[in-house]
Amino acid sequence: MAELKGLAGARERWVSTGGIELCVAELGDPTRPTVVLVHGYPDSKEVWSQVAERLADRFHVVLYDVRGHGRSTAPTPLRGGFTLEKLTDDFLAVADAVSPDEPVHLVGHDWGSVQSWEFATVRRTEGRIASFTSMSGPSLDHFGHWIKKRMARPTPRRVGQLLGQGAKSWYVYMLHTPVLPELAWRGPLGKRWPKILERMEKVPAGDYPTPSLPSDAAHGAWLYRDNVRARLSRPRADAYAHVPVQLVLPLGDIFLSERLYDELELWAPGLVRRTLPAKHWVPRTRPDQLSAWISEFVLANEEREAGMPAQRTKATGKHAERFGGQLVLVTGAGSGIGRATAFAFAEAGARVVAVDRDTESAARTAEMAQLIGAPQAWAETVDVADEQAMEKLAEKVAAEYGIVDVLVNNAGIGLSGSFFDTTPEDWKKVLDVNLWGVIHGCRLFGKQMAERGQGGHIVNTASAAAFQPSKALPAYSTSKAAVLMLSECLRAELAGQGIGVSAICPGLVNTNITATARFAGVDAEEEKRRQKKSSRLYGLRNYPPEKVADAILTAVVRNQAVVPVTPEARGAHLMSRFTPKALRAVARLEPPL
Repeated sequence: MAELKGLAGARERWVSTGGIELCVAELGDPTRPTVVLVHGYPDSKEVWSQVAERLADRFHVVLYDVRGHGRSTAPTPLRGGFTLEKLTDDFLAVADAVSPDEPVHLVGHDWGSVQSWEFATVRRTEGRIASFTSMSGPSLDHFGHWIKKRMARPTPRRVGQLLGQGAKSWYVYMLHTPVLPELAWRGPLGKRWPKILERMEKVPAGDYPTPSLPSDAAHGAWLYRDNVRARLSRPRADAYAHVPVQLVLPLGDIFLSERLYDELELWAPGLVRRTLPAKHWVPRTRPDQLSAWISEFVLANEEREAGMPAQRTKATGKHAERFGGQLVLVTGAGSGIGRATAFAFAEAGARVVAVDRDTESAARTAEMAQLIGAPQAWAETVDVADEQAMEKLAEKVAAEYGIVDVLVNNAGIGLSGSFFDTTPEDWKKVLDVNLWGVIHGCRLFGKQMAERGQGGHIVNTASAAAFQPSKALPAYSTSKAAVLMLSECLRAELAGQGIGVSAICPGLVNTNITATARFAGVDAEEEKRRQKKSSRLYGLRNYPPEKVADAILTAVVRNQAVVPVTPEARGAHLMSRFTPKALRAVARLEPPL
């Protein structure tokens, strides 16, 4: 075997099937479970290079150029040479060559997923596939039944779904035209395709696409011509998956509607769903997340086959499809909103880093997060106001746990008192934690997200005080208003890199911040009295931090900019926009302390 260019350390072999020579690349230890990655259109196996390299330390990873693509030979004649039946022959030949004694775990993207659905549902492959992960490519049989069902009962909603997918499928009609697609791909489209992907899909430049792209795309047009019309008009009635299936659904896919998969559980019982805020080419734009989900699914099914207690592959939280396996870091996670947020992400199946300046509280949060559902959870003791400590934390997290997918800058302290009673030391303490702690988090972890180039989300906990002035909270309100504006500015800067930024603005929430809040201009005894009184008032309001945590997860899912949480926060936000004079009048009132 020779080492294959474009895939570091890969070994190359050739597999013969039906007069075709398939170019196969292998990485990792052949004694480990075999994962076969099948590429789509107009790609070659190199589309998987980043995912393959991430999987190779745990699995035997196999990639092959589909017939007529990359370095594999094309059938003669092309017409009739790309049917799903012949593609199934190719897959079985590869599986028998690379894993003759054990079933393989199948992963497909785009047309790789379309043909893999065929592999996972036909009888002659039973026993040769251990699991199937599908992304951006439906079964043509399921698609055909989906169309027929909507045409049989054309309600307005179903007609809308048909028209919506019909518009997204414009390229399918084009590829059925004779000669023109081949001329376009071998001409200007083939030359411009890398730049189109870079501009439209944010696909970074590298070893993909390969120089074979024009011929790959020209040959691959027959994938559509040989299969689409035949299967959509006469879909198989027995297209049930005989293997466990994981569906990865990119929410920004411009070619496929989410509605195509609404009834997929009918064809794949026990389906595991994942959603990803990404466009179509996720093997290139989200390799870290894909690798994590593929690894988790493969290992769970390996354990199940071995009769071992399987790790959970599907979290139970409301947002489990979105956050399962993602890495989330929460500051101020030792109590209150921070702890509730860590627990909410844990319930959704995320890996959690609980950060707090209180070591014991952070450890307790991490321990509970794992019991709730986090696959992994870690505790870190850091004062967010300490720039050097935060730098060390960012380096450690990246080296030991990975790049953070969601950052929640939640740590904060309270301070009440008039402006003239608030000393410079008081101002420094509040701004160091409430503002500089957020700046440190955004700068360090946000930079890592941006450099990785795979998107992410930053959540900054501000407050209703950010837009609701009060004569009793000048320092606190100023710090939170700064956090709100920082979030808005950062959101604009990072939007082009697929990184969302949300400012969460709660009102009165029943947490222990009131018990630890400082009161400027009073003695220790009066401060303690006011702490007790404010804690009692917040307790009577009794708005739980769990509701704020749920708002945080929803804000990430929806990529919301500014999220007032409690009723009074929403009211104050509306007043700040439409009746600011009335809000200023409220600011003059004396707080009931």
